[in-house]
Amino acid sequence: MSRPMTIAEKILAAHAQLPEVRPGQLIECDLDMVLANDITAPIAIKTFGELGATEVFDADRICLVPDHYAPNKDIKSARQTKIVRDFAHSHHISHYWEVGCMGIEHALLPEQGVVGPGDLIIGADSHTCTYGALGAFSTGVGSTDAGVGMATGQAWFKVPSTISVELTGQMTPGVTGKDLILHLIGMIGVDGALYQALEFRGSAVEQLSMEARMTISNMVIEAGAKAGIFEVNGIARSWLEGRTERPWTAYRSDQDAAYARKIEIELSALEPTVAWPHLPSNTKTVAESRSVKIDQAVIGSCTNGRIEDMRAAAEVMRGHQIADGVRCIVIPATQAVYRQCMHEGLTDVFLDAHCVVSTPTCGPCLGGYMGILADGERCISTTNRNFVGRMGAKTSEVYLASPAVAAASAVAGHIALPTDLD
Repeated sequence: MSRPMTIAEKILAAHAQLPEVRPGQLIECDLDMVLANDITAPIAIKTFGELGATEVFDADRICLVPDHYAPNKDIKSARQTKIVRDFAHSHHISHYWEVGCMGIEHALLPEQGVVGPGDLIIGADSHTCTYGALGAFSTGVGSTDAGVGMATGQAWFKVPSTISVELTGQMTPGVTGKDLILHLIGMIGVDGALYQALEFRGSAVEQLSMEARMTISNMVIEAGAKAGIFEVNGIARSWLEGRTERPWTAYRSDQDAAYARKIEIELSALEPTVAWPHLPSNTKTVAESRSVKIDQAVIGSCTNGRIEDMRAAAEVMRGHQIADGVRCIVIPATQAVYRQCMHEGLTDVFLDAHCVVSTPTCGPCLGGYMGILADGERCISTTNRNFVGRMGAKTSEVYLASPAVAAASAVAGHIALPTDLD
């Protein structure tokens, strides 16, 4: 009989074809999916060639998504994307999305049913951990590992220990998944879960939509975590039904599984939260942040660019206009989200409020384009990182928040709650 295991351990054991694994153990695993984007794929493709590989391990198990500088912002980014495009076409990669049908990778893959519960996924992007919201073990790797994965379909892992995050109580109106994950990162710090899996548990998980879970899993890397995993419950099963392209397996931690640490978060105690510069762990409540004037707001990204996020922002902006001197950029995360915004009239709300509505792109999140900050400018953003110079000039500042808070701040001209606009 195998030892009791957590979800993360069970997924890794299954993909290593072992009856059990233990934290710290080095294992070689078969991969369900390998992901790269227009920044990281060219390096992975170079590694692929240096290995002497002539064929990918499985043309249906590789995802290539040009999203960081796409549509291309300059000649260099166009060359990068061309490398990815040519590789995808020459190897008949089925999961390649060109501009016009693409989206931000970590919103696009779940939406398209490419990833699912029980999967083991590596991606040459740190926010690959997003798919843990679906009950997968997904993690970011370097481009070299991605290149090896594309050639062999395998990767080495050190089995992480797991931290249990028990969610209890009831969320108050106005509190979101973004507030929860910012609160957690503020609690434990940017290295509080270093090379560990965070497993979100408890009856209160039922309150979290799939979009909220993806936001939470997306940002566990900001606490140093290797993965952020939710058990597949009824809400997840309903969301997954008819969506995923492959059969999937939902794992559940054994009742007596060993956890490295247990954290309890009482949801009713949470307040709308902002991460101040220059770390996601530098958290304060919105009430403590109202004095901060802003020059720009960004609503989108792989963290908060889904339709639930667009609806939350539009609800706040309806009947208002962006404050004088403030720029607000709204970026639906995928073409499907963009289309739904149009069908629901959300795009009209944004345009009436004098927002810029962009095609899906990572754009400003990493200081790419579509909203670079000048010296001394401040931006409130629904993205995931606020490091020095993350969105532009080194003296600029980024404040991380939920879509509703970002929208209210854009209207008020300073960090604000939606209720401040009444």
